[in-house]
Amino acid sequence: MIVTGDFKKGLRLLIDGDPFELMDYTVQTPTARGSATLVRCKVRNLLTGAVFDRTFKAGEKFEEADLQLRPAQFLYSDGDEYHFMDAESYEQFHLNADHLGDKTQWLTENAGVRSVLFNGSVASIELPQFMEFEIQECDPAVRGDTASGRVMKDARIATGASVKVPLYMEAGERILVATETGEFVRRVSAK
Repeated sequence: MIVTGDFKKGLRLLIDGDPFELMDYTVQTPTARGSATLVRCKVRNLLTGAVFDRTFKAGEKFEEADLQLRPAQFLYSDGDEYHFMDAESYEQFHLNADHLGDKTQWLTENAGVRSVLFNGSVASIELPQFMEFEIQECDPAVRGDTASGRVMKDARIATGASVKVPLYMEAGERILVATETGEFVRRVSAK
């Protein structure tokens, strides 16, 4: 059993019989005597992709969602449909862009992911913690930017996502990005 005190971003739990992923949460402690501490959550239904705001009382218990993770590969997208292949059975499946949410900004052709299965069918995908990308274009470094405390500049990767990178980075260089936060981790050396 999972208690609200165990909540962390990315946790998967059952709410009303459906699997949900915890996207974000805050704890509200009331100032009035006798009032219950509340946990406000933003959760994504793994079956439909819908995002909800839910509020629970502190100490509420939930079952952990019984999910199976399998290696998969992103193949291509056509409009709002994203196509994947199971790496073990070679079966193909697709998910809608609304269902995937922010994960679409990190999907490149042949990217390795994990499919999340609930009751035998694919409910969602899980991205690796870090992914490697090539910078397609970036803002020029402007002399004096470091004096104002700004030591990062915007860079665009092949998927179209924007990532803040250090001033010394240039187009064509490869970087490692944390997919959960979208933050630059480090430069990747040429192989």
